[in-house]
Amino acid sequence: MLTLSVIQGPDQGKKFELPAGAPQLIGRSSEALPITDTTVSRRHAELTPDGQAWFIRDLQSQNGTYVNGVPIRGRVRLNPGDQIRVGSSVFVFGRGEKEDASVVRLARPDELDSEIEHRMISNEDSIVLAEPEPTRAAVDHLRVIYRLTTLTSLLTNRRDLLRAVMDLVFEEFKPERGVIMLTESDAPSAELRPYVVRYKQPPRDEEERQIQVSRSIIKAAVEQGEGVLSSNAQADARFASGDSVSRFNIRSAICSPIRFQDRTFGAIYIDSSIANYTFVQSQLALMNAIGQHTGLALANAEKAVQQLHTEKLAAVGETVASLSHSIKNILQGLRGGADLVEMGLRKQDLKIASGGWNILKRNLDRIVGLTQNMLAFSRQRQVEIELTKIGPIVNEAAQLMEGPFADKQVALLVDVDPDMPPVPCDASLLHQALMNLLGNALDACEPRRGAVTVRVSYHQPRGARPAPAPFALIRVIDNGSGIPRDRLQWIFEPFKSTKGLRGTGLGLAVTKRIVQEHRGRITVESEVGKGSTFSIYLPADHDNLIDPSATTNEKGFRPDLIGGV
Repeated sequence: MLTLSVIQGPDQGKKFELPAGAPQLIGRSSEALPITDTTVSRRHAELTPDGQAWFIRDLQSQNGTYVNGVPIRGRVRLNPGDQIRVGSSVFVFGRGEKEDASVVRLARPDELDSEIEHRMISNEDSIVLAEPEPTRAAVDHLRVIYRLTTLTSLLTNRRDLLRAVMDLVFEEFKPERGVIMLTESDAPSAELRPYVVRYKQPPRDEEERQIQVSRSIIKAAVEQGEGVLSSNAQADARFASGDSVSRFNIRSAICSPIRFQDRTFGAIYIDSSIANYTFVQSQLALMNAIGQHTGLALANAEKAVQQLHTEKLAAVGETVASLSHSIKNILQGLRGGADLVEMGLRKQDLKIASGGWNILKRNLDRIVGLTQNMLAFSRQRQVEIELTKIGPIVNEAAQLMEGPFADKQVALLVDVDPDMPPVPCDASLLHQALMNLLGNALDACEPRRGAVTVRVSYHQPRGARPAPAPFALIRVIDNGSGIPRDRLQWIFEPFKSTKGLRGTGLGLAVTKRIVQEHRGRITVESEVGKGSTFSIYLPADHDNLIDPSATTNEKGFRPDLIGGV
């Protein structure tokens, strides 16, 4: 099976299998390989099979496609080991390993006789060796352990971790074959399952692919916690005739447990033909230490997963508790409005029914807004960037809010620069962000005395080095009650509301996410009793929007370079 392995970028460590005869798309669209790199276009590059060969072509992406550091023009054939760069991600094209239980078999003593030369209990002291040159050996082994500690601290995915461990083992021990086997549970009788299988040279046939491991070696490692150094002889009558030992594959092997405290996860097994390489006792001690560190890394990974699960449950509980208050208040409003409508109909009094309908409509609007914010906050949707005039978006939001503003007798003013050029944005998301800010501004204003202004302008900073990118500035200004200073630091956090039971705490959190997805930023200035100003800075660099399907790139908007306006 051919694979694409991500070695650089946000998805580093992921592997994607390439099914035979099925073209694959690299990008952020729903039909592409699932990557999260925002510097990749929606349809960036395409991989297509042609017989036994695979080809790649760029789909006129924003940032281009590179093979081995060279930008491609047209259709290019891929060879195993080629590096493909798209955006800030780098893939390696190659052939995947066949890692299944069929290639590893535990052999009975009558099939594979193992002569155990050395046993060594796996513990924290196994790295201390009796060597002719102990200082040199200690430095060399500490170098290996340092590298192992570094990679195990970076990787939390079990399979990626074990593959990295096997890479290190092959580099340091130079075996011909290796396998890491893990148990699926803590039970003593739990079956060992191969997780990583590696060969120095690709097997020539299925028979050569098979790895036979002595049960006595595995038992010593897994059940007794001992590292084992052994040689073996196949139980074959021809061996007694004195034929060459290399012909019958007499092998030197090391098997060490993967364990942490009283928990045994499995074992690391490597072997090599005696004619090629013979392992020694000092290497057994080093392998025991590697097994100990690997066990610690697996235990930490399990604990991290458990902690994440606990935190998710706590977050769900907090979310449900927060939403239940909001929904309860909305339902009470709906019930009160329905009761008034029913009373008015029963008495045939349209004035009472009209008052009830106003309450119903207001709470229906609240439940619609809550639902939209919940959907926007919970789902990961792709931002569809297009050159768009902001003026119509602001005017549409203002028109939709005319009714609530009129009911509360709060003035709504819109001031948009008529000469403002189009700005790259997602119109629907920006509209939702404006509706949230206008709703909050209206809630903050007093009836018959309040005023809200939406001001939109375009800025092209000059003179600074490096030159900041142009940006659009949207300000929503109100003369309402203002926000206390101690609340400003958390108003953009989800489920934190300054409105008490009238708010859900999702509006500003959703607005901030939308602005960040546009590579912009949002700020707030407020003074109690005088009002608040929410400012949205959106990048407006047209030169970086050649392809409407493309998103951010390395030359994009720099929010940190925006000065005061």
